[in-house]
Parts: sequence; structure tokens; C-alpha cells
Amino acid sequence: MKRNWTSADIPSQKGRSVVITGTGGIGYETALEMTRVGAEVIMAGRNKDKGEEAIRKINKIIPAGTIRFEQLDLADLTSIKAFGERLREQDKSLDILINNAAVMNPPQRLVTKDGFELQLGTNYLGHFALTAQMLPLLQKGNKPRVITLSSIAHLSGAIDFNNLQAEHNYTPMVSYSQSKLACLMFAFELQRRSDAAGWGITSMAAHPGISRTDLIPNGAGKNSAAGIARRFLGPILFQPASHGAWPSLYAATAEEVTGGTYYGPSMMRETRGYPGIAKIAPQVKDTRVASKLWEESEKLTKVKFI
Repeated sequence: MKRNWTSADIPSQKGRSVVITGTGGIGYETALEMTRVGAEVIMAGRNKDKGEEAIRKINKIIPAGTIRFEQLDLADLTSIKAFGERLREQDKSLDILINNAAVMNPPQRLVTKDGFELQLGTNYLGHFALTAQMLPLLQKGNKPRVITLSSIAHLSGAIDFNNLQAEHNYTPMVSYSQSKLACLMFAFELQRRSDAAGWGITSMAAHPGISRTDLIPNGAGKNSAAGIARRFLGPILFQPASHGAWPSLYAATAEEVTGGTYYGPSMMRETRGYPGIAKIAPQVKDTRVASKLWEESEKLTKVKFI
């Protein structure tokens, strides 16, 4: 792997198509760079106004780029299904799926439209269902890749099948860590299942370290302890969102990557810096839990990976 890799090292992505979830922060920076190198980009998000504003900004920077917005609410299985149906009608294939969007640490337990705890439902189950919807397009893609965003927080995560939706008790960070652990386990399980079934997909995970995005203010709130730290200590503690996007971009575009790998920043305990191989918690390697989580997720989201 190239040392000191940055977005300047991304090879041309002309002729390749990519779906990126999330219209701000890491999602915006990822979409900007993928547009810059010639990919056909679909930016998918819940808020139409915010999404179209992001597209306008990118079009202004890269007038010759090919990028469009598609509405997608990861907290609503009906919206995910409709998005899948629309794309399968409009597009012949898909080369890259970046499962990026997330919510973090709402102070009270909130639920998705389908009754899932919001963090697990959006960060993990929504992307699980989306990947199943995209699978037929990915199978027609050219060397298709799926990149699922995890977090340093996965290190303290545990999959609690007895309290998966935090109905018995809710601690914001416990639920967030569980959701991001689930994302990482999904990325590896997807690779194992792709290998076994011959789907031809390369599945990887990435994390952005600690980056200056709206994830904390939008979740815990701008006046929470984390929100205040983000506001006043941002330049010291948090790297720019453009750098936080490097691990995702590396996984999505570098020729030397391999499936079942986890990429993140390589400096200061993976909080910032150039992309490298990221640390994996021991619980990620429990393939029995990963398989059970996959089966439970299929039941909850009512999707099947064909």
C-alpha cells in the first residue's frame, strides 16, 4: 500500500458508477473527489434541499462532472426499496457502493419508521437493506466494490441480541458502538458470502478517524459536551472532512486493495492522517455472531441477498 496516499493519488474513474449515501461531511467530500476523477456519481440522501445544494456546489467546482441526487431515507425500508427499484430501472449496472451515512448519539432513544432503534436502523440495517437492493446492479458492474463505514467506536461495541434495539435500556454511545460494530461485521460477512456464492463483489470497510463533520451536532446536539468540543476544539482535535474521506476513497479506488480489509487513518491512534490498515476488535472475528446477525438482519429488513 502506498505511503502518504491522498485523494491526489486516485486513478481515473471514468466509466465507473458510484452510489454514496450521505450529502454532507464525509459523503460530500467523497462525492466531490469521485466526481473530480470522472466517475458517474449518485449522491443519495434524505433531505432533498440539502442534497441538491451539495450537487450545485460540486457542479460549480467541477462543471464537467456527472453527478445527480437521489432521495433515500435509510430510516425507512419503503424508501430504500423505492430507491432500489428506481435505480434498477434507470441504470444498467453499479460499480461502487459506499455505505457512508450515519447518525450518532441522539440523547433520547429514537426509532426509524419501521421501529428500529435509530442508530442501528440507519447506520447498519438501512445499509444492509440498501446493499441487498443494489446487489443485482453490482453483479453487473465492472469489478464491483462495496465500502461500508465503521468507526473507532466499534472497538468498544458488542452485538447484544437480547437488547438489539435498546428497548430495555438506552445508552447513546453503547447503541452507536453496536451499530458501527455491526457495519464492520457486515462488511466482512458480505465478502465471505460473495466468495461462497460467486457474487464477484469486493467488500471492505473504512472509518474516517475523528473528522470535522456535522455528525456530532446533528446527533448529540451542538450544546452537548461533544458538540461544544467539536465547536471550540475542532481544529485541534478533528481532522478536515476531506482527509476523513481518504480511507473510503482509498478502498473505493486503489488498485491494490483486497476484500475483507478495514482501512482508516494511520496516525495518532487512527484519529487522523493518511489511510492504512485499521485495527479490528476481537469480537469482529466471531463468524458465528456475524452469521446470526446477517440472518436476523434479513428477517428485520425483509430482504434477501440473491
